[in-house]
Amino acid sequence: MTNAPTENLTRADGSPLRVLVVDDEQMLADLLASALRYEGWEVTTAGTGIAAVRSAQEIDPDVIVLDIMLPDFDGLEVMRRVRGHRPNVPVLFLTAKDAVEDRVAGLTAGGDDYVTKPFSLEEVVARLRALLRRSGASEEKPASILEVGDLRMDEDSHEVWRGEDEIQLTATEFELLRYLMRNPRRVLSKPQILDRVWNYDFGGQANIVELYISYLRRKIDKGREPMIHTMRGVGYVLKPAAGTDERG
Repeated sequence: MTNAPTENLTRADGSPLRVLVVDDEQMLADLLASALRYEGWEVTTAGTGIAAVRSAQEIDPDVIVLDIMLPDFDGLEVMRRVRGHRPNVPVLFLTAKDAVEDRVAGLTAGGDDYVTKPFSLEEVVARLRALLRRSGASEEKPASILEVGDLRMDEDSHEVWRGEDEIQLTATEFELLRYLMRNPRRVLSKPQILDRVWNYDFGGQANIVELYISYLRRKIDKGREPMIHTMRGVGYVLKPAAGTDERG
């Protein structure tokens, strides 16, 4: 069993966080659910893709623990359907130890993190806590607006705008952009970004930084003057677009 939590994460209204655990191995799902309930969270389990999508609509989860392999359709399809109505819900994938393709597919499709089986309950709890903090489920903090040129971020509501256009980001995309916006005009290396956004060496998947930078560029820069720049061999930098207000 996990150690007693040192930080009580809740929803914004103070109610317990809601976690959806999706795995067709009932014993494993029950074990995970027990560990997460020990954290004070409300946990719902599902053993199929259909049940997972239905449960997500019913409970509005704050985070999803999702096995890639399910008996009806796979975890990637579950994530796609759930994010149709909850675009920003964080997803932690469960994958087989040797299923490198599954891990890459899950992250490429927009998953926020993964753990490989067999795993420790402590690791799953730690990864979920990190995802939940990124998604705004941590302790209350004052409203804070970050601005770089015409790019604006409300750290309190997790809303982002480029000019007048609101931009939808996943929890990990939001955390990456926040790090860039807190360090405008500063070149940030891949190791710095990995340490700040993912909090650990990402299991050899160093290209995860490039992957998520590409996601941000599609959403932030597409059809506009670019703000995210690559410094070859060094890292990445966020700068106001030419001709915009030089705030930040």
